[in-house]
Amino acid sequence: MKFLTWDSVDPTTGQPWTYDNPNIFWGDPAAYVLEPGDPGYTSPATTSTPQPKPKNKPMKRQDYYPSRVAEQIIWLENFANKLPGYSVAIGLTTDQRDAAVADAKWLDYVLSSYLPATRAWATACTAAAAQAQTGTGGTLVLPVFTAPPLNGAVAQEEGSLTRLFDLVGELKQNDLCTPAMCSDLRIIGPEETPPDFLTLRPVFTVNVTSAGVQIPWKFDGNGKFLDVLRLEVDRSDGKGFVHLTYDTTPGYTDTHPQPTTLTQWKYRGIFGVDDTTVGLWSETVTVAVGG
Repeated sequence: MKFLTWDSVDPTTGQPWTYDNPNIFWGDPAAYVLEPGDPGYTSPATTSTPQPKPKNKPMKRQDYYPSRVAEQIIWLENFANKLPGYSVAIGLTTDQRDAAVADAKWLDYVLSSYLPATRAWATACTAAAAQAQTGTGGTLVLPVFTAPPLNGAVAQEEGSLTRLFDLVGELKQNDLCTPAMCSDLRIIGPEETPPDFLTLRPVFTVNVTSAGVQIPWKFDGNGKFLDVLRLEVDRSDGKGFVHLTYDTTPGYTDTHPQPTTLTQWKYRGIFGVDDTTVGLWSETVTVAVGG
């Protein structure tokens, strides 16, 4: 058995001790941890290792796929028209080719014909509602929505864009699909310039809530180039800054018990890629806790 301090590290994980470790006992006046050979010690084999929070992001819109609907329509038409010409050269089966073309044409119809028609109908419905209330003509005939003709498109199962993205991912890994083909199919997005890792610096504030000290940090638009934010805290206990967490999902709450007397805690952070910190430490942010 040994006593713990707040900067103690679990030798089995290399990380700070966690509250749910079965070998820790939060005694008074000090916490202590059981070691191998102590009665009641739980083997690391049965102790779960805390994992970093996974990045929980919605489906990424691929960088080659436009953000504006008008440009999406052009992309879909180009893909549907040109994929058949390359399908044999890149080894697509007839079923793969036909399914991808059908998905692209269906989405083209939905975005270029069906969606505008629904908006025009909604406008007509609004006008009809106004006429119904204050019009002076004869009996009102309410507008009925009629979908535009499919013009060769065929309704597909949900998820057409996801399937197209999956196919494009396969094509970009296919050595038979040359850079020239990829460019003609418009499945290569513009090169993105990474941030300057020498000057990159986190910016955040902190505030005290009933749940703890909240640190609403962000990747500031550089999430695809960065992996983690390393946070440190100084609890004004004479130890200076010590490790708090490695956070992969923007927004962290420090649930450490607050002191009974008014105290200032300080926080700072620095970004990381793989196992290396990059850029500069943030400005030190101070918050009053306890009391």
